[in-house]
Amino acid sequence: MLDINFVRENVDKVKKSTAAKQVDPSLVDKVLELDKRRRELIGKIEELRAKRNEIAKQKEKTDAGREVKDLLKKLEPELKGLEAEYQSTLFLLPNPAVGDVKEGKDDTENEIIRSWGVPKEFSFRAKDHLELGEALGIIDVERAAKISGSRFAYLKGDGVRLEFALIQYAFDVLSKKGFVPVIPPVLIKKESMQGMGYMEHGGADNMYVLDEDGMILVGTSEQSVGPMYMGETIDASKLPLRYMGFSSCFRREAGTYGKDTRGILRVHQFDKVEMFSFTKQEESEGEHELLLSLEEELFQGLSIPYQVSKMCTGDLGLPAARKYDINAWMPGQGKFREVTSTSTCTDFQARRLNIKYQDGSKTKYIHMLNGTGFAIGRTIIAILENYQQEDGTIEVPEILRKWMGKDKIT
Repeated sequence: MLDINFVRENVDKVKKSTAAKQVDPSLVDKVLELDKRRRELIGKIEELRAKRNEIAKQKEKTDAGREVKDLLKKLEPELKGLEAEYQSTLFLLPNPAVGDVKEGKDDTENEIIRSWGVPKEFSFRAKDHLELGEALGIIDVERAAKISGSRFAYLKGDGVRLEFALIQYAFDVLSKKGFVPVIPPVLIKKESMQGMGYMEHGGADNMYVLDEDGMILVGTSEQSVGPMYMGETIDASKLPLRYMGFSSCFRREAGTYGKDTRGILRVHQFDKVEMFSFTKQEESEGEHELLLSLEEELFQGLSIPYQVSKMCTGDLGLPAARKYDINAWMPGQGKFREVTSTSTCTDFQARRLNIKYQDGSKTKYIHMLNGTGFAIGRTIIAILENYQQEDGTIEVPEILRKWMGKDKIT
């Protein structure tokens, strides 16, 4: 959520940043109009309440007293409705991108800022992860479809061991940087999800929403880690607070039917290790670079080639002010595919969730950042395809062998 004072004082700037994120800039005018009407109505109601209090001091009931009471009965519900409309419209304004982000309309204008590693050349036809996984008996989408429908999978045997090896590896690396492990709820209240800024502009269409219970299944563990301190003020001496959440995640994948349906690349349920940081405002830039460096460290440890891309404004989404993706080389597909992302949301989510920190005599909104440790399914794809052998077996990355207990998946 943007500070309304900032919007009032920087109308043209906010319109420009809103349009840069492919959101209709006329929303800014609508917010300001609702804000004006709201403030005028608050003023009228405050005057009437003061008048009512003066009349109440008189012993005799008067027509003026009844008129004031009747008018308040009319205006107070009107204010309540106006406040709700104002708040929901203000929530539609996106977080402006920071100054170093390139303006662009969509993902076709994202920038590749660096690469690491050299894609391996095979002397045989590289198979994709599903062909490999099915032959090894570690991925079963056919039986999952029978039970749950399309875009689900069973991981079995060494597929499960590979998942838990990745989790142990991530926790080992991240714990040394002060990240506290947490297994968060996977069902959260609608207001918590809205506070994170993911429901607007069609975001809710990609969520499993349980209307009867007022709950939503998380699409990533950051959505339940972020609201942990909702309504709280944290002592600045405790910052940064760093968490590594592990959870199952659920996405409807609305609008992607017919796209990436093969295997486990784009599924309705997957597991993920997610980094999340709460920082002082002046420390969030450095924290964002730390999150990106840790994502790179994890993939370098697996010796999987990747590219780092920086999102343009049109591909940032509502809450992010800057976002990087890591795209890993997947030889079975012959292309780089997204496996992690990291975003700084500055104080945008904190304003919606009312999370602050006390820094001496000053109270400030905290900065909130997130970054993928491992999206397990996509990382398994990258391992299977990059470490495949001609006979269909998979060499286990050296860094994972102590947790896998073997050198090869056969």
